[in-house]
Amino acid sequence: MDITQQGSAERDFVELDRVAVHESLRLVDLTRDTDWERDTPCAGWTLRQLVAHMAAQHHGFAAAARGAGHRMAYWREPADMTAPGRTYRGAATTVLAAFAEPGVLGREFALPEIGGEFPGRLAVGFHFIDYVVHSWDVAASLGVALDLPDHVRGAALAVARRVPTDPAGRGPGFAFAPVLDVAAGADPLDEALRLLGRDPDKWPLPS
Repeated sequence: MDITQQGSAERDFVELDRVAVHESLRLVDLTRDTDWERDTPCAGWTLRQLVAHMAAQHHGFAAAARGAGHRMAYWREPADMTAPGRTYRGAATTVLAAFAEPGVLGREFALPEIGGEFPGRLAVGFHFIDYVVHSWDVAASLGVALDLPDHVRGAALAVARRVPTDPAGRGPGFAFAPVLDVAAGADPLDEALRLLGRDPDKWPLPS
């Protein structure tokens, strides 16, 4: 996938990612103690498990931005998820600080879960689309609205259109499920979600 060749190639992926991560923080902050065992669009994961995964990815990408992404310890889910909101906020703060460092888009990121090293702009783009989708996952689990600006939704769609669709790389054990049909006239977020295997019809959000 080459997200650097899209029409919005000059858009700052660090800023796009920051907006997506802040939205995920807002949504996690809405979660009550009784919500953590809710089901999520991620099959087999409760909201607590989803947020643990999200926190691990933040720490992993932060380490990758600082040259230590090859160390698998950074990608492990937190051992203590008794306070998921606090744990998640700490992880989000870590990755936002790492991505805000000067020159981050010009660095090489080791991403062992994807396989190999990637230019910073591409790696931050991976993180960005992941947190647009995971923000939607949290919103869907809670049954609340997702608040992302139109330009962020449009950028997410541009990235989603470049994610490989080969069925051999989709499904259990991979980042995204198989592609779903996209209706004509679908809005950008709906199309992006379907391209990445999420079904908005099964998890409708309030307007």
